[in-house]
Amino acid sequence: MSAPSGVPVPSAPPSYEETIGINVSYPHAYPVPEHGQKPDGKGMNPPPYVGQPAPVNNPVTVQTVYVQQPVVFYDRPVQMCCPSCNQMIMTHLSYDSGALTWLSCGGLCLLGCIAGCCLIPFCIDALKDVDHSCPKCGALIGSYKRL
Repeated sequence: MSAPSGVPVPSAPPSYEETIGINVSYPHAYPVPEHGQKPDGKGMNPPPYVGQPAPVNNPVTVQTVYVQQPVVFYDRPVQMCCPSCNQMIMTHLSYDSGALTWLSCGGLCLLGCIAGCCLIPFCIDALKDVDHSCPKCGALIGSYKRL
């Protein structure tokens, strides 16, 4: 088929850009198939965005973290890992006079035990506060207050 006036017949209808009036001569960021050329997928991927680095495959580093549960101290020795020297230990106990010891002494004074009997609470470990320390490095690990 040839045109009667000598005007060549287009082989394909106008593109969307030509139809709506977008500047077709603007250089495209990625290859555009020519008229009559079928896109085969080769070279048709758009380039990565400008300003963004290319993805880098970093090796994954695995680190094992051991979380120690909080230790609750009472009036008995506790087996644990010393936070100071990192050794497995059984805590060493030391007893100090605390609030319960002094209140017991004051209570005995009010009851009339003035002639030295009010000092008995200072001899009873069950009324004293307990300090837990490491037997290897001597660091104070924790304490137990009676009151």
